[in-house]
Amino acid sequence: MHGLISDRPLLISSLLEHAARYHGNTEIISVDSQDKTIRSNYENVNIRSKKLAQALIKLGAKKGDTIATMAWSNLRHYELYFGVSGIGSICHTINPRLFPEQLVFIINDAKDKFLFIDIDFIPLIEKLMDKITKIEKIIVLCDKIDMPNSSIIKNLISYEDLINGENGDFDWPLFDEKTASSLCYTSGTTGNPKGVLYAHRSTVIHAFAAAAPDAMNLSARDVIMPIAPMFHANAWAIPYVTTMVGAKLVLPGRNLDGESVQNLIENEQVTFTAAVPTIWLMLFEYLEQSGKKLDSLKSCVVGGSACPRFMMEKFYEKYGVEVLHCWGMTETSPIGTINRPLAKHYGQSFSERLDVAVKQGRPVYGVEIKITDENDITLPNNGKDFGNLWIRGPWICSGYLNIEKSETHGEDDWFMTGDVATIDEDGFMQITDRTKDVIKSGGEWISSIEIENFAVGHPSVMEAGVIGVFHPKWDERPLLIIVKNENAKVSKEEILDFLKDKIVSWWMPDDVVFVESLPHTATGKIQKLALREQFKDYKF
Repeated sequence: MHGLISDRPLLISSLLEHAARYHGNTEIISVDSQDKTIRSNYENVNIRSKKLAQALIKLGAKKGDTIATMAWSNLRHYELYFGVSGIGSICHTINPRLFPEQLVFIINDAKDKFLFIDIDFIPLIEKLMDKITKIEKIIVLCDKIDMPNSSIIKNLISYEDLINGENGDFDWPLFDEKTASSLCYTSGTTGNPKGVLYAHRSTVIHAFAAAAPDAMNLSARDVIMPIAPMFHANAWAIPYVTTMVGAKLVLPGRNLDGESVQNLIENEQVTFTAAVPTIWLMLFEYLEQSGKKLDSLKSCVVGGSACPRFMMEKFYEKYGVEVLHCWGMTETSPIGTINRPLAKHYGQSFSERLDVAVKQGRPVYGVEIKITDENDITLPNNGKDFGNLWIRGPWICSGYLNIEKSETHGEDDWFMTGDVATIDEDGFMQITDRTKDVIKSGGEWISSIEIENFAVGHPSVMEAGVIGVFHPKWDERPLLIIVKNENAKVSKEEILDFLKDKIVSWWMPDDVVFVESLPHTATGKIQKLALREQFKDYKF
């Protein structure tokens, strides 16, 4: 029959092969573990990734084997993304910020065969070796001359030694595009972390969707720096997107302080970047102190936590940078929604556009979302009703590794995110809380996230957390917990007065407490469970 389309599989290796063929000289910049800037390009990385693939096969790696990485965002880690997945093995990126017992659990749960590790993390892994059951070899991401000595880990291998014995004369194999390619674990705020397997097909389709004009709007003309680490949901999949479009890629390494980030943006003329709000707060502080600018930067994605309104205002008005609110999870590969305005919004005032921009945005093509009440009845998209947020699509996980039954996976491929949200008539979704964090006062829901975001807009506030505390009349009332900026002086009354015209009166916190620091998860989010435990006996 004439007119049929080729069914060549969508494989991660094809992203790099395309970049090497058509954007071979485009630069890839990396800051390594010794804080040296390394310069490469797509052609060289493709050859080195093929050498890695050859070496892995000689070591005994097979299709379906899980191969772990514990590394910063750098060039060798980027090569592992392709060299491991390209032969049908699974690239398991480990978050080194997890608790030691969680690290042991996920390494054993994933049945990792080999571990590729940055020098920085050798002391960490040495402490875990007697509890790790499956790892056969540990490869250090360095030259032979920089190899560390370890009395605990025997027969360490140098990465450069490993690949230098190969010639790179290698064709990426073809196999089923639904083959597992990568593995990330959730940060495990309650119980053990859960493993999410990504497929070649889902990763490539996700890259197409993420690059689209109504999403991140990326092209070969951009200079892209993912600040989100490569061990956190694959740096929000931005390395894959960058490779697909053939853009210049900047991998920032371990130092993500304001000065280091600004220097890289300025020196490499970065046009697009992505990070959690904490990174931008550090950058703002450095920009204020140094008087430096962000001249090349056109847009940045803020995700991981809700982006406060003041941050969007400052980015745009002071530095000319467009902020894209983005929402997703490890389970969503990670992009679920991105906030791009519609045509009707361009005639609005800046303040009105910000009213829309603070929402987490609209679903990108391929994704569907809905909200349901406590009886699982779907609620209308009216921007008023709050409910449990569900999502489904071709890159949304259908289950967890080694877990037979998941309570969060429903019928017809729907996944319950654990977020409480509202969706307006245009499909713009706004997270109001995590299901377990929502404050129910007198039968009404109060959004802790919105109160937090307004509170950090106060010039004296560095960080804010809101939890519900027992109240004899209203069941729960909000308690606002604040970390002040260094040397700042601010009172409870000033904070409450600042919030007066920003939130409705019955959302107003019943009290404000000042603390030295807030507890955080391994991915930088405020640990509400620990806060509730800390203030469990608090009385208004």
